[in-house]
Formats: sequence, C-alpha cells, structure tokens
Amino acid sequence: MTKIFQNNIGLVLMLLAYHFSFAQKKEENIGTEVVNVVKPYTPTISDAFKVKEIPSLEDTDNSKKEDIKYNFFSFPVASTFVPSKGRAANVDKSQAEKLYKNFANLGFGNYTTLNAELFVTENISDNEYVGGMFKHLSSQGGIKDVALNNDFYTTSLDLTYGNQFQNLTWISDLGYQNQIYNWYGIPENFTQTTIDRINPKHTFNNFYVGTNLSLSDSFFKEASFKYNRFWDANGSVENRFFVKPSFEFGLFNEKIKTNFIVDYLHGNFEKNFFETNSIKYGFANFGIHPSIVVNKNDWALNIGASVFYSANIENGSSKIFVYPQVNASLKLVGDFMIFYAGVEGSLDQNSYRDFSNENPFVSPTLAIDPTNRQFDLFTGLKGKLSNTISYNLRGSLQNEKNKPLLVANEFNMFATDTENYQFGNSFGVVYDDVKTMNLYGELKADYTKNVSIGLNASYSRFFTTYQEEAWNLPTLKLGANLNVNITKKWFAVANVFYVGERKDLVYIQSMITIFPPAYYPETANLKSYFDANFNLGYQHNDRLTGFLKFNNIANQSYQKWMNYPVQGLQVLLGASYKFDF
Repeated sequence: MTKIFQNNIGLVLMLLAYHFSFAQKKEENIGTEVVNVVKPYTPTISDAFKVKEIPSLEDTDNSKKEDIKYNFFSFPVASTFVPSKGRAANVDKSQAEKLYKNFANLGFGNYTTLNAELFVTENISDNEYVGGMFKHLSSQGGIKDVALNNDFYTTSLDLTYGNQFQNLTWISDLGYQNQIYNWYGIPENFTQTTIDRINPKHTFNNFYVGTNLSLSDSFFKEASFKYNRFWDANGSVENRFFVKPSFEFGLFNEKIKTNFIVDYLHGNFEKNFFETNSIKYGFANFGIHPSIVVNKNDWALNIGASVFYSANIENGSSKIFVYPQVNASLKLVGDFMIFYAGVEGSLDQNSYRDFSNENPFVSPTLAIDPTNRQFDLFTGLKGKLSNTISYNLRGSLQNEKNKPLLVANEFNMFATDTENYQFGNSFGVVYDDVKTMNLYGELKADYTKNVSIGLNASYSRFFTTYQEEAWNLPTLKLGANLNVNITKKWFAVANVFYVGERKDLVYIQSMITIFPPAYYPETANLKSYFDANFNLGYQHNDRLTGFLKFNNIANQSYQKWMNYPVQGLQVLLGASYKFDF
C-alpha cells in the first residue's frame, strides 16, 4: 500500500514538472522564485510504459464503411404554360420605285433656247441590248452689246450595242456630233465697215466608233478601241486611233497589271494664221505601263512605271519617255483619316478636237504637239469627319514640258483675203515649260437622305519659262453645290462657282502709223467672275417631272474668254417623261 502511494506521488510530481516546463515556453519572463530541493527525483524503468506502434481499436463505430448508392426517380409534372407565337414587328418600307428604260426631256427658255433629249434602250435577247441617245441644245443669241451673230447649236446622236456572254462583256458605240458657233468676240474699236466684212459662223463635226471588251477569269482583262474623225467648215481634218489592251497576272499572291497604249493622230489645216503655208501634223505614240499592287492591313502600294515611244510622222523624229507611276495610301485612323502620296507622269497627246472642246473659238490654224508631263508629285489626307461628312485635302507639284496655253490671236491686217477668224476674235495655242503648285480641298456632307452639300476650292501658282504669263489659267477656283428634297414632290438643286482673274493678250492699234494700221500686244486682265445656278423640280408622278432652271442668276455679263461676254440671266422651263415600249 505504501509503495503504491509513493508511486502515485511520483507520478503527480512528474505531471506538475511537465506543466511548468510548457508554461515557461509560452511566457519567457516569469520572474524569479527560490526553490528548495529536499531530494532529487530519480525515475526508474517501471515508472513509464511503452506506447504500441499500432494501437488496438475497440470502438464499435470503426467498422468497415458500406457503399451507398443513390437513385433518382423522375416524375412528370403537368404544366399549364403555353408560349405565345412570335410575330415580326411591322417595318415601314417605302414603295419600290419603278424603273423605266427610256426618257425624254424638253425645255424652252429665253434667248430662244431649246433643250431636247431622248434616250431609248431595248433588250433584243436575254444577253443583248441596243440603245440610242439624241441631244440638242441651241440658242439664238441676243447677248447685250455684241455686234455680230452669237447664236450656237449642238446636236449629237449616239447608238450603243451591248452583249453579255458568260465570261465576256462586249459594248460598241457609234456616234456623230455637229456644233455651230460664231467668232463674235471682236475688239471694241472696229468700224461698222469692218464689222460688215465678218461672217463669224463656223462649224465642227465629229464622227466616232468604239468598242470595249471585258473578260473575267482570264489574264486578258479588257481592251478598248476608238476611232475619231473630226473636221470643220474651213477644210481642217483630223483622224485619231486609240487602242488600249490590259493584262493581269498573279505573282507571289500579288497582282501585276500591264496596260499597252497605241495612240495615233494625224491631221492638217489648210493654212496657218498668216496664210504662208498649210499645217500638217502626225504622231504615233506607243506606251507600256506595268504595275503591281500590294495590300497589307492598313496600307496599299501601287508601284509601276510607264515607257512611251513617240514618233513625229511629219518631221521623221522620235523620242523615248520614261515616267514614274507610284501611289501609296495608309489608314491612320481607319476610314476617318487616310494618308496618301504618289508621283505620276505621262505623255499627253493634244488634238484639235480637244482644244475646240475647251474653247470653241479657236482658229483652224493651231500647232499640235504632245505634252511631256514629266511628273506630278502629290500628297494629301482624305477620309471622314463623321459617317455623313467626307473630306479630301491635296497638295501637288507638277512639271510639264510643252504645255499648251490658249491665247488671243492678233488682227491680221496683212492677209490678202482676211478670214473671219483674223479680226482679233479667235484664239491660238502657244507651248511653254510650266511648273504648277496646287492646293486643293473638298468637303462633302450628306446630312440626311434629303439634304446634301459639297464644297471645293483650288489655288494654283504657275511658273512659266518663256511666256510672260500662264495665259487664261486662273489662280483661284471655288465651287459649291446643294441638293434638297423639299417634299416627296418638290426638289431643288443649286450650284455656285467662282473663277479668279486670268491674263490674256489684247492688241492695241498704234496711233503713230495711220495706214496700214499697226497693232501691238498688251497684257490684259480678265476679271474674275461669279456664277450661280438654281434648278427647281416638281415630280408629278413616277413618269412626269417638271423643272424650272435659272442660270447666271446675278445677270453678269462676264467674259470667260477675252472679248466674249456670256448671256445674262437665263430661264429654262421644261419637263421630262419616263416610259417603256
């Protein structure tokens, strides 16, 4: 008994010692105490017991676990929900406008003006069609303070045949045009006797035939051919052939396009301005223009060049010209800002017909030569300011050798039989080497489907080499147009343009020499002019539309060419009619 008690006392002392040792670990600063040890404890082996490595478990809950399987039982549940059928929302759609194949236009105005147009087309099979257009515009003159007749006529007839095969499109054209004008722009100091000698009427005639072929799924893409025969009432004749085939090949996933050009021109004038001899001219120009187009993400590059061989048939000389053809564009901000730049050049063949279209008062005594447009270096920005407003800003530097300039002819008093164009009332052509710096800006806005507006401006500086001025070339040009659908029936169109000052030559009679009179040239300024036009229309139905046109609303008697004032306020009332056969 005593032994058991002693053992219990020892076990209690050991537990107390173990408890105090942990307490010291949790709290290191426990202060100081004085312990008086009476007898140290000496443990024996019998005081401890060995813990088994694998203890025996007698808990009845530690039996083997059973696998539990779960089963789901589905029961159908009746539902009273019935979804409603979908129905498309109502969309307001306008009635499709009926398209007519033919139309006629007829108008009458002051100055005894007549304007008539007729266009007809008809399908002759599933793949073939024929068409024709007739146009006529005439006025009986009546320009204020003009002594000579100043009426004019322009009449043209065009016929077209088209055929669409599976991979081929073929279009042929045949046409004739007749134009009648008057050299009415004589100087102010002419006597009535001199005026009575002048018959200012002259005519131009043009006949042409042309064909255009377009192929798909072929390296031969298209080809165009055109022949023009142009002649006047003074014995002048001009023939021109123009052929342009185009080919396209694929190389390294890029397209290489090559254009071939054949331009043949031959003509003659019965005599030169001073009646010393006739004028004959002829040129055969052969060109090749290969180019490759590369498109990568936001930029595009068109690299090419053109080579021309030009033979002067009349004097037996020939030249070779090489021009760059490079264009590049980069999208800086998507379609809102696109930067573009390039340099181009070409050999431009001038002709009598081209000069008469630009100025119908030229004399049949012109010098005809090609223009060597050495380069046109340009750069600019274009894009959108919004989804409805687009813009284009462009700057360029152009260098042209042998550029044609139209200038007033002098009064030829030494002619044995003075022609009607030799009274200072016609225009000739001179050539010069000209450098041109140009700034151009354009803005277009479609505010709504009923209102659109356009603005443009062009400023140019000309640097001549031999001539004193760049004759009849304006420095500043401005333009604006407005289109408005007022209602479903009414619409209006307005356009305004401004042309700045130009310079030409005027011939002044010398007061020293009495007979024969002598004239000397003097530079004259042609005043700038402003012209506003307005067109008001009423659509009675889908076939019939009436219109009222006002031209030169400001009623200005400005001169587009030296001594050639234009008609004042012009009013034209008419209607157009659409129909089918």
